[in-house]
Amino acid sequence: MEFEGSKKITLLGSTGSIGTQTLECCSHLGYKINALAANRSVALLEKQAREFSPRYVVVSEKESYSQLKLALHDTDIKLLAGVEGMCEAAALPENDLVVNSVVGMVGLRPTLAALQAKKTLALANKETLVAAGKLVMDTARANGVDILPVDSEHSAIFQSMQGSSSKEVHSIILTASGGPFLGKTAADLEKVTLQQALKHPNWEMGAKITIDSSTLMNKGLEFIEAMWLFHLRPDQIEVVVHPQSVVHSAVEYVDGSIIAQMGVPDMKIPIQYALTYPRRKPTPVKRLSLTEYGNLTFLKPDLDTFVCLSSCIDAVIRGGLYPCVVNSANEQAVALFLQQKISYTDIGKCVRYALDHYSCSRDRYTLEDVLFTDQQVREMIKEYCLTP
Repeated sequence: MEFEGSKKITLLGSTGSIGTQTLECCSHLGYKINALAANRSVALLEKQAREFSPRYVVVSEKESYSQLKLALHDTDIKLLAGVEGMCEAAALPENDLVVNSVVGMVGLRPTLAALQAKKTLALANKETLVAAGKLVMDTARANGVDILPVDSEHSAIFQSMQGSSSKEVHSIILTASGGPFLGKTAADLEKVTLQQALKHPNWEMGAKITIDSSTLMNKGLEFIEAMWLFHLRPDQIEVVVHPQSVVHSAVEYVDGSIIAQMGVPDMKIPIQYALTYPRRKPTPVKRLSLTEYGNLTFLKPDLDTFVCLSSCIDAVIRGGLYPCVVNSANEQAVALFLQQKISYTDIGKCVRYALDHYSCSRDRYTLEDVLFTDQQVREMIKEYCLTP
């Protein structure tokens, strides 16, 4: 459906990097915010609520509910809490579009709630499509709902496929910046500190996504996500390291033509495209000058050093719930690393350990199977890392 005027948007994950930039885009476009949801950052959520006047605000941590309720007592905003609140917000009848930009598995149930309510979904929560790709895509198909990618790489693929049939696609080229440790050896990575891992050369992102980018886990998750979004086999996806982050990804067609989407590394471009699709509207972002960059380089990824990426590829080849296994292992390991309880290289070891030691052979699975596997793998990783 094409909208000529404003849209009503429900934004899940409003206080994160993608969420705050989505609000900037909505403000620029004149789109109405119907509901906001966030995990922590109660002060920022209150500020957003007062600025955008949504009908609903969801605080996903129930412990913060009373604090936010007191802060917004002088408004008419209805306050919801927990994952149940996010699901209710995602399924609101008046939603034109639901943007899911929460981080981690917590986004799975709200994703399904939006799709079951037949709401168009702009998806930046890659973990839930990774963990439950078949379930999510089957739900979207059954309800006739579009999933619009927000990640810059998947948006690039989506844009490069406009006007073409999926049958004409030979393969895709999924680009990766390489993160802050491009060219480093396994021995070099043993010395990486938390502060070093949180410094990305091109993008400003949240802590978890920044760590994932540095380990190339983020690219592994995007590899799996691309398979589901664009109905591809693993052998149809090539990961290419592109340090300048100008070519956001490309599609190779059966006739040998390659069509790429390019632009400065600014997330507001793919965010706005998801918001305005199928139309394009002006953005205030900087224009790309190829002469300023001069040279664009492309390299093969080091799969032996960056084991998170190779583990993700192995997991999706195995199929079933194995992508859920590597995703959950990574989420738990990154949380422990951010708490400085494990080393940087332990993250990759945890992901590979879970893939090699957790057994899940079923190809058909339910939401309950996904949530059970997630919990079991998290406990496995905590025991693996923290048991003396």
